[in-house]
Parts: sequence; C-alpha cells; structure tokens
Amino acid sequence: MTTKVRVRFAPSPTGMLHIGGLRTALFNYLFAKHHNGDFILRIEDTDQNRYVESAEKDITDALKWAGMMYDEGPDVAGNFGPYRQSERSVLYKKYADQLIEQDHAYYAFDTTEEIEQMRERLQKSGNPSPKYDSITRMSMKNSLTLSKDEVQKRLDAGDEYVVRLKVPRRDTIKFTDIIRGVVSFNSAGLDDQVLIKSDGLPTYHLANVVDDHTMEITHVIRGEEWLSSAPKHMLLYEYLGWEPPQMAHLPLIMSPAGGKLSKRNAEELGIPVNVRDYIKGNYEPEALINFLALLGWNPGDDRELFSMEELISEFDLHRVSKAGAVFNLQKLLWFNEHYMRSRSNEDLLVNFKNDIEASGLVVPSDAFLLKVIELMKERVSNATELFTLGKYYFEAPAEFDEKTVSKAWKGDAPALVNEYAASIRETNEYTAANLKAILTQLVESKGLGFGKVMLPVRLAVTGMGFGPDLFETLELLGKEEVDRRLIHAENTLS
Repeated sequence: MTTKVRVRFAPSPTGMLHIGGLRTALFNYLFAKHHNGDFILRIEDTDQNRYVESAEKDITDALKWAGMMYDEGPDVAGNFGPYRQSERSVLYKKYADQLIEQDHAYYAFDTTEEIEQMRERLQKSGNPSPKYDSITRMSMKNSLTLSKDEVQKRLDAGDEYVVRLKVPRRDTIKFTDIIRGVVSFNSAGLDDQVLIKSDGLPTYHLANVVDDHTMEITHVIRGEEWLSSAPKHMLLYEYLGWEPPQMAHLPLIMSPAGGKLSKRNAEELGIPVNVRDYIKGNYEPEALINFLALLGWNPGDDRELFSMEELISEFDLHRVSKAGAVFNLQKLLWFNEHYMRSRSNEDLLVNFKNDIEASGLVVPSDAFLLKVIELMKERVSNATELFTLGKYYFEAPAEFDEKTVSKAWKGDAPALVNEYAASIRETNEYTAANLKAILTQLVESKGLGFGKVMLPVRLAVTGMGFGPDLFETLELLGKEEVDRRLIHAENTLS
C-alpha cells in the first residue's frame, strides 16, 4: 500500500450538499494538501431508493465553488476508478463471497414480516430494542440455520436474500481515533449488519470498507455520526485481512439553540442548510471556508482570518476538538463582510447587475452602479444586500418603514422637509457638500439638532431610517428624482 496520504470525501447523492458535508470535505482537503497528498471525491450512490438525479452535480459544483478541487473523482480521471459505487458492484460481490466462504458472513432469507415478528416477540418478552444479532440469528431463516442443500435450493430458485455480517457475540473492538484517542465497543451491542441488500447492491458499510482499501485510502476523516459504525468496519477489515486506515471522527456542528444543527432548527434560526443556498445568496466562498475551518479546529493562537493557503499550512487533526462546535451565523456574517469588502468594486459589479436584472428593473450605467457599491459596501454583510438594501437607488420607495415614520415624521417634520426641498430646488450647486451645507444652515437657523431634518429626509428619499451617506445618495439620485420623492413622501405620509 502507498505511503502517500490519500483521503476521500464520500457523500451520498440523496439530496443537496449539506453545510456539514462541506466542512467534512474541507477537513479532508486541508489534511491532504498539508501532507502533499491526494483528495478524492467518491460518490456513494448505492441507495437507489433515495437517489436524487441532480445531487451529484450539486456536490461537484459546491466543491469547485469553495475552491476544493479534487485530484480524482467521477469527472477527474484517476488510477482507482470508477468513482461511483454503483459502477463497482462486481468488486463488492467478490468480497462478500469471500466473507461467506470464511464464515464471517451469511445469507439471510427472512422476509420483512418475519423480522418484524421476531422483534415484536422479543419486545413482549422484555427486550426493549431487539435486533438481528448473534442471539436472534439462530431462530431465523439463514444459511447458519438451514442446510446447505436448502440454501443452495433457495439461491437457485432466485429467492430474495441479503448477506449479513456475522458479528461475534462477546468481543471488544478497539481502535485509536486521531481526534478521540482509544475508542472501545462491545460487540454485544451490534447487529448483524446487512452487507449486500436484496437488490444486489452493497450497503454503505461493505462498499465503504472495500473502496477505502482498494483506493488505498490512508486516513478516513468523517463526521461523528459514523463513529457507531466504526466497529463494524473494523471487523470487516480484520475479516478481510486488511490494515484499516487511520480514523478521525469530526465533532458535530451544534445549533445555537442547543443540540445538533438539524434542518428544522437551522431554518428556524435563519441559517442556510445547503451549500447551494450560500452560492445563491452570494456568500463569499473564502468567508465560508474560513468560518467552517474554525468550526471544531483551532490554530493554536488567536488568529481568525486565514486564506486557503494559510489553512493548508496550519491544519493539524490533533487540534480538532472532540466537543461539538456551535454554528454562529453572526460570526459567519462577520467573515463575509471582511472578504466582501476586500473585493474591488469592479469585482462586485457583475453579480450586482444580475440581481438588478433578475428583479425586472432597468440596469443603470456601470459608473452609477460603481458609485452605489462604493456607498453601500461598508454597510452590508453580503453582496446580495447591495441590491436588497439599496433598491431605492433604482426605484422610488413604494413603502416607508413604519418605525421610522412614527419616530421621524411627526410635529413640524413635514414642514422642515418641505423647506429643505424648496432650498435644494433653487440651488445651482447640486453636490453632496452643498446639500449638507444647506441642511446645516436650516437646522442652525431653527435651533434644531441635525437629525430632526436629516432622518425625515432620508425616510422620504429611501423609505428607510438607515443607510450610507445621505448627501452622497441625494447627489447620485439627482435633483429631479429627489424632488419627486420628497413631494411624494409629503403627500403620502402627511
């Protein structure tokens, strides 16, 4: 077996790539590149009932968007293909047959109803969670209880069967996890795992072990949810006479509300669940990568901002925590603000124009848009907000923020706005500096605070109570447009 580090990211195409899946891919990628090794993408598509046709493309698109190009995969040639499990069935049958011949696995002909009856029977007799295991297997219809002739007769007749792993009744299964140290399991708690399903396809467990061995995977880095499956995999490695790869089980991603971050509570908290939501939402890939890298791993100091190259240089599995890592959306937005603001205005222009066009509005000149970006850039967390929070640059507000109306549009505010509108209507110097000077002169002459006029003017022009520099905004919109909006607000709100 090779001494070169080889790791794999092996998602199932049963849905869109989850944010937790991207973190698993990232930790594999960083580990491989830190050791000048290979990062392989393998599609584990043996569960045909849950297969989603568009899922594989979603996975490959997400990895490429995130800057994690794999060295081998379904669309990247390598020496260990094919890279879809559905195309490797002959290999799994070969090793399943070997396990049966060596008495480490067996044929099971039980129907779903018969297995359910066994469970009901044992539950009634006091077993709260009965399973098909070293005890119950001897009362079932399988090649351990049937004669060789009967087994062969059933196979020849095409009877449905599965192949099950013959788990020892009392055995301690130990291995060393890079993150968790020595992990120990008692085989009495394990069921006789199905290895080959009735449709002839392998389960994850057999395919995973066979593929990791035949693809010369040196390290398996995967989520904590697979830790309970590890003893079955260790048995398979032992029975097949193979040296297992080193294992590292990553901590769970936790919800800020407590517990594992599920799809339901993520949606309740406004946390995007799938990677494609981040892509569609114009998140910065560098920000998401930086954020995910620190979700369970620490660099050993107080640094927070890392480029991909710096992460590769620093990454070490020994600094990955055992404890779950809380997904902090505000922290992600902080990262996103940093990376978005580091981009040039010209770089942000293309997506900005696409957002405007998609809304059905007329796209202004590049010069106008670049000025909007300049004004808005420091006030948004996400490139999408350039449009959603700056829509008033392209059309007059149809509605006005109710809280700002109740706070700002009262007393003599309408009269003050009207007076300001009259003053700027008469000026021949329509610049931000002069517009500010006119408002300053107005509030000083009235003995008022600046906000008494500035806030209702902002409300009238933008429909909002916050935003970038008001006077730069007034200059950009132009005298005629601002005049129309001030008149409209007075007619609508007064």
